[in-house]
Amino acid sequence: MGDKKRLLDLRDVSIVFGGLRAVSNFTMHIDEGELVGLIGPNGAGKTTAFNMITGVYVPTEGEIYFDGKLINGKKSYQVTQMGMARTFQNIRLFSELSVLDNVKIANNMHIDYSLPHAIFRVNKYFDEEKKVTEQGMELLKLFHLDKHAHDMAKNLPYGAQRRLEIARALATKPQLLLLDEPAAGMNPQETKELMEMIKWLRDNFKISILLIEHDMSLVMGVCERLYVLEYGMCIATGTPAEIKKNKRVIKAYLGGEV
Repeated sequence: MGDKKRLLDLRDVSIVFGGLRAVSNFTMHIDEGELVGLIGPNGAGKTTAFNMITGVYVPTEGEIYFDGKLINGKKSYQVTQMGMARTFQNIRLFSELSVLDNVKIANNMHIDYSLPHAIFRVNKYFDEEKKVTEQGMELLKLFHLDKHAHDMAKNLPYGAQRRLEIARALATKPQLLLLDEPAAGMNPQETKELMEMIKWLRDNFKISILLIEHDMSLVMGVCERLYVLEYGMCIATGTPAEIKKNKRVIKAYLGGEV
């Protein structure tokens, strides 16, 4: 791992809401091509950490670097433009738009035409729209959603909506993909398929992935390293094998699940 580029770097990051220290002195890193997990019970600060990384919250203390650049204070859209994308614990699709339009919208920042081009419908506009549509369909095929391209997103089954949300995130062409409990609400078979898909995404799209998940079989099955949060503080970090043996983690979180 010594020759891998450091992609994400959190240095003693904290955030305080009123008198509540939601995340405290959290340090973590993700190298290029890594698949890393962030685990802990509800209220441990996992999604808050995601929100600081992706520009939803500004850390009260500490620094966050992405691809070597300080991103404290960056807006979410700016972080996305830098090469970071995320999904949410509660699915956030454009439910009244088509499956294809959900993916095309995410590709908006890569479109190479201006407002006048769109207004006057010049060739550049049509060429770019054709390219974005083709790229969107390619993504939908990879996620077995191409047959639903013109269906409304809200009419997809739950598991398919999850896949669409990931496809939409990938349409932004990220270097780092953050997945917030992607297995939530899935049955065991869907979770097994998701596990394989996450590995496939990392290997085929050549991206890094940070995963929040409560399903320990999924986390232990795909992640190379894990960070464990408890009350906003990191209590352990290591490989899945090391985390399984950590007595504090076993007592606090894992119990008999792994």
